[in-house]
Amino acid sequence: MRFAVDLDVCQNIGQCSFTAPDIFELDDDGKLAFRRQAAGVYDSPELSADDEELAEAAASLCPMQAIRMAG
Repeated sequence: MRFAVDLDVCQNIGQCSFTAPDIFELDDDGKLAFRRQAAGVYDSPELSADDEELAEAAASLCPMQAIRMAG
């Protein structure tokens, strides 16, 4: 399983980084670090089972609903 972050919807609130800091890292400016790697939508690589659970939790807690899980 993988996840995708809609970077146009993401407001860098950081709830995902509190839930899964190894997956959703904020940079020194407090912005999701994926912004350095993608514009528009960030698609993750395949996740381990443990990371999949953390990413699902982060997706469910995102106040902007900017994270979606993808098969």
